[in-house]
Amino acid sequence: MCTIHDVTALGRTTASTRNVYGSLKEYWDALQQWRRRAGLRAVLYDLSDRELQDLGITRGEIDYVALKRSIDLGVA
Repeated sequence: MCTIHDVTALGRTTASTRNVYGSLKEYWDALQQWRRRAGLRAVLYDLSDRELQDLGITRGEIDYVALKRSIDLGVA
């Protein structure tokens, strides 16, 4: 009976460990997305108004453009 209890506890621990790793991966992915958006914002803010106009955006739209996940201007 003690052996069965230990095996059951191990099964729950393994499942819990998977949940923790899954959560950590989600947080890591979110952090990476945030860093990419922050990098994109920095690059866009460094551009002149003329360069932004060539891209079809204004300085006031930079935050919106950086938050749009479907827009990729090739900035890593």
